Amino acid sequence: MRLCTAAALTAGLGLLAGCAAPGPTLDQRLSAFINRPEGELVAALGVPTRTYEADGRRFLQFESQSTAMAPPEPYPYYPYGYWGMRRPWMSSPGYIVVRCDMTFATRQGIVESFSFRGEGCG
Repeated sequence: MRLCTAAALTAGLGLLAGCAAPGPTLDQRLSAFINRPEGELVAALGVPTRTYEADGRRFLQFESQSTAMAPPEPYPYYPYGYWGMRRPWMSSPGYIVVRCDMTFATRQGIVESFSFRGEGCG
């Protein structure tokens, strides 16, 4: 009886762990740098890819790239064989590069705001 109760409790906890909320979003993670020194930003994200200065503000752009697998075509390709027989050939999955560009605006060495764009920012 105890074994069944323990098994049911373990299974229930496993189901609850599967329903746990995902980690913080990119917006939440990057907002932690607001009102922090520029040095902390560079220490956390590395050296920026580009910098630009205008109107007393400095813009630092960071890039993130990763490779993702693209699903194959849903329809098989039927080329004609040596004797005219049709053999199905499924296309193989492809790979795509997804990017995320993050730009931080600083004034007097303090991070004021940020923005991000790209399909890899989700």
